[in-house]
Amino acid sequence: MNDMTSTFFDLIRHGEPAGGHKYRGHRDDPLSELGWQQMRDAIEDGERWDHILSSPLLRCREFASELSTQLDIPVTVAEGFKEICFGDWEGKTREQVEQEYGDHQANFWRDAENHPPPNAETIQDFHQRIGEAWQHWNEELAGQKVLLVCHGGVIRMVLGHVLGLTPSNAMAGFQIPFACRSQVRLDHTEFGTLSCLVKHG
Repeated sequence: MNDMTSTFFDLIRHGEPAGGHKYRGHRDDPLSELGWQQMRDAIEDGERWDHILSSPLLRCREFASELSTQLDIPVTVAEGFKEICFGDWEGKTREQVEQEYGDHQANFWRDAENHPPPNAETIQDFHQRIGEAWQHWNEELAGQKVLLVCHGGVIRMVLGHVLGLTPSNAMAGFQIPFACRSQVRLDHTEFGTLSCLVKHG
């Protein structure tokens, strides 16, 4: 155990995008002025990381780039951490989806594996995609402190992998408000890697 090294991932959801609350998924809206302020307020003075990872979408990438420049820290756009695609629900508010699709929305949040939105990425495929990205960057940045700027769905799936939850339970199990932060510690030992959720919210 004396040879143990640890990797720390700080996960932060983007702030409010332009246009307010709606299903965005792969829609590439930038942050609103409030969203920028939420993100800047979420970073404490003196915080440092070895590397910043970001979703490719503007609501994450633009802030990650700004922070990288300010702190002189390398940033990498990680395609695998893109938000889930919500299919036909993208661009609609929850109220609009409820009006158009009835109980489908409530059923999705209760059991996403069996009630996906029309033409959406399945929660199973999303879970696998995030798992593969998580494993890759765990290995690539082992021993470092990393900031991951991403999305509510991405954070849910990461925490699901860390805690051993099903995709549906992970999707329904966490509140992830704008600019919410979580931290995961990965201890690399001679017996394998042990994951721990240090804090959430």
